[in-house]
Amino acid sequence: MNKINSEEIKNKKKQVDKIPIYHKQNLTIQEATEYSNIGTGRLNILVSDPNCSFVLHVGAKRLIKRELFDEFIKHADYI
Repeated sequence: MNKINSEEIKNKKKQVDKIPIYHKQNLTIQEATEYSNIGTGRLNILVSDPNCSFVLHVGAKRLIKRELFDEFIKHADYI
């Protein structure tokens, strides 16, 4: 039974990995780096700002709200 459950978990993990970044509502820092071509260091600085409108705190993890991040980039002249 454990073997079946572990296989199911692996299959679900593969399905999650197949979701294109542009369809995800929230992105990890690494995904946001791939999506925007902005480095992880700069993204970490941006999301550390208490006034950052596109960060979602989930415990200790920080996620990027993709649509708000798009708007931020659209209006930014300098990052």
